[in-house]
Amino acid sequence: MTQLQAGETYEVSASRVRMGIGWDKDAGAGVARTGRPEVDLDATALQFTGSQLFDLAFYNNLTTRDGSVTHQGDNQTGSGEGDDESILVDLARVHAPVDTILFLVSSYQGQSLKWVANAYCRLVDDETDEELARFTLTLSIEETGAVLALLRRTPAGWALHAVGEGVAISVPTQGLAKLTRFVS
Repeated sequence: MTQLQAGETYEVSASRVRMGIGWDKDAGAGVARTGRPEVDLDATALQFTGSQLFDLAFYNNLTTRDGSVTHQGDNQTGSGEGDDESILVDLARVHAPVDTILFLVSSYQGQSLKWVANAYCRLVDDETDEELARFTLTLSIEETGAVLALLRRTPAGWALHAVGEGVAISVPTQGLAKLTRFVS
């Protein structure tokens, strides 16, 4: 398994991968500290052709039109061990014009990610269950969302790029202008 830092790249050799995303709530999060319910994060995979959105998979639209990306369901608490949400990607089925798949986590309720701890994303070979690469977010993100990583089509196949940058976004479809700088 390769441990990535922001800005680093991992060449993907598997054809079916799973992006596992995990987090814990900060010990002080919740109603007593913020006056709001527990932090509910949502994972999203957005497919781009250049800087144009092609399709997306998230809790309210589980599969892209080409069937290559499937969200595995919404976890509203982040409780428990392991991945809190995961997204399957069949790289061989991704529509040919799609050159980037952006992985985003956001708080639909508009809560700052500063109330989240131990956040990570990890790329897993879905056929062997082998963890290929992991990117752990170590910085405190004040915004309501974070671009975790990008899968980019290359002449040799696909490459995972670790990003880990905060964005003020709670609903992916309403914040597309904030995401295009990552795919341009």
